[in-house]
Amino acid sequence: MKGIYFDNASTSWPKAPGVASEMADYLENIGCNVGRGSYERAYAVSRRVYETREKLRCLFDAEDNKNVIFTANVTQAVNMVLKGFLRQGDHVLISGLEHNAVVRPLEHLKQTGLTCDVIPCDNLGNLEVTCIEKMIKPETRAVVMTHGSNVSGNILPIESVGRICKSHGLHFIVDTAQTAGLHNVSMKRANISALCFTGHKGLMGPQGIGGFLVTDELAEQMAPLLDGGTGSVSDQLDMPDFLPDRFEAGTLNLPGIYGLSSALDYLNSVDKNELLMIEEQLTKAFIRGIEAIDGLQLVGTADHRNRCALVSVDCLTKDNAQVAFELDRDYGIMTRVGMHCAPLAHRSLETYPQGTLRFSFSHFNTLDEVACALEALQKITAE
Repeated sequence: MKGIYFDNASTSWPKAPGVASEMADYLENIGCNVGRGSYERAYAVSRRVYETREKLRCLFDAEDNKNVIFTANVTQAVNMVLKGFLRQGDHVLISGLEHNAVVRPLEHLKQTGLTCDVIPCDNLGNLEVTCIEKMIKPETRAVVMTHGSNVSGNILPIESVGRICKSHGLHFIVDTAQTAGLHNVSMKRANISALCFTGHKGLMGPQGIGGFLVTDELAEQMAPLLDGGTGSVSDQLDMPDFLPDRFEAGTLNLPGIYGLSSALDYLNSVDKNELLMIEEQLTKAFIRGIEAIDGLQLVGTADHRNRCALVSVDCLTKDNAQVAFELDRDYGIMTRVGMHCAPLAHRSLETYPQGTLRFSFSHFNTLDEVACALEALQKITAE
């Protein structure tokens, strides 16, 4: 049975053309480290890392490629930013759609005296922007927000929020796990202080590589979460005081960076608006089909525009997990079911504690695959 992959919000598949071969070439034919070897092959690796930083700087409209910091994933990036600059007595605001990558680090920091409030969202996933200014306190230091919900697909109005942050002198930290790639994100236009990303979703690179881009102003207020070797100023016992070395202790994931670099080349070679239109068509067709199935309830907004290419549903006749199991067993359709590591979002969307069944698409999917999924859902929910 040919499988249908509808779990791109967990990780994209297939990856961008060239990613696997680029990683294999590094492992088989290059192999050396960066910042450690004094020979041409190591210098070539350093140039590739530098070029990848520059590609990310351009993609996210950032200040300087030295401000691009590599991590293992977006969760590590969020942890490094939040735990690097927040202090006892600080207050932050987050949206009601946050992933545990944001919520759990803040819960940990509450033990040290941090306080946090949630900007409400309605049960369709719309952020109540008008509430933000009323919630700002004298001790508020930052707003931390996902750009796209991994449960409902809503894209949050980060440019509007960024203007509020700028007017109140707050740092704005954005999690782009679900939007980095085809969606346009400008650090400058949205007044973003730190943008956290992962390489294996919309950027279509491999797992194990992510990072953050940070302004000089915020970087100066951050302490490193990790300390260790950097290959620079090795005569000193403290971490370097310059970027990116200050936040990159230890050996970088060089096969991952090579793969990510190749994925970025692919994204730069295609018409992103055209690919977004394909994903929008798939999402629209799926939503319209779901609305015609009595046994399913759409979670979040029915608007197919200005959203991530993912749709969550709640089955009214069977347990969501049973539906997911039957989709895979009987039809080869791969989805994700449960809480999606975002219980706060499920509370906002009124799908807690049962969670949802999520379908997430990429431009490599087809309308025929969407039709197959809708036909399967019709049969499963009617049984």
